[in-house]
Amino acid sequence: MKQKKREKKVMLERNRVTLSPLGKETTYAVHYDRDLLFPIPRQVKRDEIQVPAVLPFKGVDIWNAYELSWLNSKGKPIVALGEFILPCHSPHIVESKSLKLYLNSFTHTQFASVNAVCEIIQCDLSEFAGAPVQVGIIPIHDFSQHEIKKFTGICLDQLDIECDTYLVQPKFLCTEDPFVTEVVYSDLLKSNCLVTGQPDWGSVQIHYTGRKIQHAGLLKYLVSFRNHNEFHEQCVERIFMDIMRECHPEKLTVHACYTRRGGLDINPFRSTEKEFPTEIARQCRQ
Repeated sequence: MKQKKREKKVMLERNRVTLSPLGKETTYAVHYDRDLLFPIPRQVKRDEIQVPAVLPFKGVDIWNAYELSWLNSKGKPIVALGEFILPCHSPHIVESKSLKLYLNSFTHTQFASVNAVCEIIQCDLSEFAGAPVQVGIIPIHDFSQHEIKKFTGICLDQLDIECDTYLVQPKFLCTEDPFVTEVVYSDLLKSNCLVTGQPDWGSVQIHYTGRKIQHAGLLKYLVSFRNHNEFHEQCVERIFMDIMRECHPEKLTVHACYTRRGGLDINPFRSTEKEFPTEIARQCRQ
């Protein structure tokens, strides 16, 4: 009975997502329109991957927006980059194409200041996400202050493994005897958009304390996402929950940085220890 209810919820969620702008021909609005934003509940997918009602993690989703422009009070274009930070406890995410369309609606709208743009985006995103969203706007001439970096830790990608499974397989995860604290990462993460099937490419860093996770199995597990259809945030929560269930670490942090698509990149962060990454840095593919 529970399985049937879960399947029904998943089907309802998929039907809801099909109402979003994803995969549809679009007319781009060039005057501010907050109603272009489309919220998607987190709970249905969390039920599917069995995330407890009391969240076992803290964290945020960090969005970088590279196509943000509006007109000043004299009609002169202003170009900037946006950073939007959604708390993982928000009841909704904002569907990415709807956010792109929303940001493009600023193109021919006049605003008195950068602060005015920041405030209106913060108000709109917070309302649609259902929780306070942090918004920062970076003038294009200040972007040089943001250094391009790679994840730190042990890179798994040089391991000589044989891969033949490209749908998620948690049973690849296993532990060895030593009790360790270590940081590992991979640039081989790839999944697909839940609706359009378009590829989502990413890098993922895993920081944990517990019995040593067998590196070859962990890499095979990450590679097994290659044909998996799910949004970025859902993939990271699935990785977190699978590692917790299969490996039982005392502490765990999963941080993914996805490449940009449609002028946006999404970087989910989930951790038993902290709400926010110690350092935010754009990857070379972003």
